Amino acid sequence: MFYDAIRNDHGLRHDPFKALLAPRPIGWISTVDIDGRPNLAPYSFFGAVAEQPHIVMVSSAGWKDTLSNIRATGEFVCNLATWDLREAVNRSSAPLERGRSEFELVGLTPVPGVLVDAPRVGEAAAALECRVLQIIQLDNLDGSPSENICAFGQVVGIHIADHAIVDGKFDTANVKPIARLGYRDYSVVDAAALFQMTRPPGGE
Repeated sequence: MFYDAIRNDHGLRHDPFKALLAPRPIGWISTVDIDGRPNLAPYSFFGAVAEQPHIVMVSSAGWKDTLSNIRATGEFVCNLATWDLREAVNRSSAPLERGRSEFELVGLTPVPGVLVDAPRVGEAAAALECRVLQIIQLDNLDGSPSENICAFGQVVGIHIADHAIVDGKFDTANVKPIARLGYRDYSVVDAAALFQMTRPPGGE
C-alpha cells in the first residue's frame, strides 16, 4: 500500500507511523521546575543523536511540564527504562497537577544529581545527566509552527549501577531495557533478543 503521509489517509484503524519506526528507546526524563520540585515522565520520541560529544534528544507534543522545566532550568536527566521498572515507567505517565511529584506517586527514590540539579531515579540501572544545547520548535513544510518541541542535551555525567557492568561492558541483556513499538505494544532487550555482527572495515 501507499498513502499520502501529509493527509494521513491510510484508511487503517490506527496510524501505523509509530509502529513502523520501532523499537524506540523510552526517554524516562526527570527534571525540576524553577522552585526545585521534581518531575518524572516517559517519552517515546527520544534517542542518542551524537557520540562525541554525547548528545541526546527528547521530543514533546506541546510544552508539557518536562519541556517547560528543561527550558526554565537548562537541565534534565535520562533514566534507563527497564523491565523491572516497567510498571513505574507506565504509572509515571499519569497526568498530575503541576508541582506534584511522580517520584512520590510511584514510590521511586529521587537521588540528587552530581552536575545538574535534576534528580535521577535511584532504582534505575543507568542515568544520564544532561545540559541543554538547543530547544527547537519544529515547523511544518508550509512554514507554520508544529506543536512538536525538541530538546537537545549534552551528556555531562553518567551513572551506572555496579551490577550492570560485566567484563568491562554495560550488560544490556541483563539490565533488560524496554522499548516502544507503537499502539500498546512494547518490547524488551534480553539475551534471547541479542545477535552479533561484525561490520565491514570502514563501515558506518
